[in-house]
Amino acid sequence: MSRSWWRRWQQRFSEDALSRQLAPFRQKLAVPFLWLLGKSQTGKTSVIRYLTGATDAEIGKGFRATTKHSRVYYFPSEAAPLLAFLDTRSPQEADYYDPRQDLAQFEQQAHALLVTVRCSDLALDPLLAVLRQVRSAEPSRPVILLITCLHEAYPGQQHVEPYFFGTSAEQSLVPEPLRRLLEAHRQRFADLIDTLLPLDLTPSEEGFNDPNYGGPALKETLLRFLPEIYKQSFVQLEEAQKTLTSWHERRALPYILAYSSLAAAAATFPLPWIDMLVLPAIQVRLVYHLAELYGQSLTGGRFRELAASLGLGLLVRQTVREAAKLIPGLGSVAAATLAGTSTYALGRAFCYYYSAVLRGHVPKADELRRFYQQELRLAEKLWKQPANSNPGDKA
Repeated sequence: MSRSWWRRWQQRFSEDALSRQLAPFRQKLAVPFLWLLGKSQTGKTSVIRYLTGATDAEIGKGFRATTKHSRVYYFPSEAAPLLAFLDTRSPQEADYYDPRQDLAQFEQQAHALLVTVRCSDLALDPLLAVLRQVRSAEPSRPVILLITCLHEAYPGQQHVEPYFFGTSAEQSLVPEPLRRLLEAHRQRFADLIDTLLPLDLTPSEEGFNDPNYGGPALKETLLRFLPEIYKQSFVQLEEAQKTLTSWHERRALPYILAYSSLAAAAATFPLPWIDMLVLPAIQVRLVYHLAELYGQSLTGGRFRELAASLGLGLLVRQTVREAAKLIPGLGSVAAATLAGTSTYALGRAFCYYYSAVLRGHVPKADELRRFYQQELRLAEKLWKQPANSNPGDKA
């Protein structure tokens, strides 16, 4: 495999090229699109960080401007997203924000609106005015009011544990200053929201016993309000992370899930053999991303070596997948499952390889194949996970 061939291969499957090639398949993905509205410093980035596991630097780098006042962040990447966030500029800033442009562009995409407000902030008239416009444009879209920075109401104290908001113990356990503030926000936003959720997402170095206070309740609330088809991303991400312990594996998992979903979407196209052309593009880009995450150089020779270790099993499954498309009714479902699970297992096998290399051990071909088959069985269970499952439930 010559270096010039490998360079052409990389160019063909670069993220920008792949994003263009796979646009028709990406449109079939059920990607939850969350609209964040609130002043600066109200915790919008913290919400994204908690839901995705991305760092502040990754989030900042990943945002791209879309309108004069807004920007979009696709996680883990625009080419293969699992989640999407629209961040709207603060209504308090000097150049007043008019939501009509965002409504025109994103009204049909946004599945839920997350409004962030610091618990001690009662100067909210501009935000309320914007929220009324957004709410009236689509009254059925869920609006979740997130009251953040709870610790400002009880400085120097820890959060009351366990998280008790929304339970019968709330009235007796909420510190009086916070109780008054929450009631004030409930009254101000009463006709504009579907639910109010207090939470406090803080860096661990700030010293709170629970840096993700209210985080699990946020995930449960999203699962309750999101349309059924858009819940799967949260469920799969949470379930798959339960078995992972290393930093690299947790960083890699969203890419593996995202590209697996993209492969499944490509496999649902009714024409036999179409994903024989696009599936390699998806899988090569996944492997390239994983190499970057693990700090490994992916040369043509290395790629050929690893592909040879797993290629036979993938080719057999690809043939079965295309044959499955010919089965009336169930064909596209079976093809999507096979494409998604095999791509997931491939990604996990490459992670296994890179992790071993970092420890000074190069796995043999039969070792890689055994791990691939193990992950394939786990992937088949993951793809059967019902969308209405609670990410907090034990597997």
